[in-house]
Amino acid sequence: MILWIASYPKSGNTWIRTIISQLIFDQVTDDNSWLLNLHKKIDSYPKIKHFSNINPSLIKKNFITKDDTIMNWIHSQKKINQDKKFRIFKTHNMFCNIKVKDKRYSFTNLENTLGVIHIVRDPRNVITSVKNHFFKNSYSEALNMLLEKKTWGGIYENEVPEALGSWEDHYKSWSLFPRNYILFKYEEILSDPKKQIKRLIAYLEKFTPIKIDEKKINEIIHKTSFENLKSLENEGFFLEKSINKVTKEKTDFFFLGPKNDYKRLLDKKTIYAIEKNFKKTMQELKYI
Repeated sequence: MILWIASYPKSGNTWIRTIISQLIFDQVTDDNSWLLNLHKKIDSYPKIKHFSNINPSLIKKNFITKDDTIMNWIHSQKKINQDKKFRIFKTHNMFCNIKVKDKRYSFTNLENTLGVIHIVRDPRNVITSVKNHFFKNSYSEALNMLLEKKTWGGIYENEVPEALGSWEDHYKSWSLFPRNYILFKYEEILSDPKKQIKRLIAYLEKFTPIKIDEKKINEIIHKTSFENLKSLENEGFFLEKSINKVTKEKTDFFFLGPKNDYKRLLDKKTIYAIEKNFKKTMQELKYI
């Protein structure tokens, strides 16, 4: 059965993923190879391999269509869950239900999912990371992505389409998940990582035993800090840099971290537009 780590892009998903990897799979050592092997411990979904295992004909020249992806979300997860093992996947897909050819298809269901670790981040800070990660030319372009209800990612060779939706719709979709749901706010992990890691441990212990003490928690806080992760990326220990599919330009994955402060980076017009469009949800999350 699958436990999802779900978030809108650039909201702290990989950060939580590195923490969980340390809690469950890796001993705290001076060896930095654990970050290279992160995808082996907690993989991303969806990927080409999850669909080619169902029916190789779905994949044409290393490309899968949106409709084929949507119609085979559940089939692919059933295939993954055949061995009945507990596994964790990172995803940026919405918890959505989409109509194709007069039939509706859900991203996942209770037969395939144990629960969801949901991460959310203030959209006024998400926008700068989105601008960098997706090679947007301006904040206006990045804002359009956050607002667009039909945004898709992964529409490229060797990737699988992901239904991202708008920042708000993405948050709302996962907030409605009916089983074993827990929400983490990026800002609270930043301000009090020990408290949030302890919340995470209590949640994960529902599914798997975790041996932990204060010393290990402190070491995990250091190993998964933005500064350390950025340093390891610079040393070549992180393989998920963003690549512009057209220009082949690369940009750092760990970009600004705690220095991503909308008060310093955004103009008043962009701040106003975000707050106006997402007012109710931002109030619910106590961002405004």
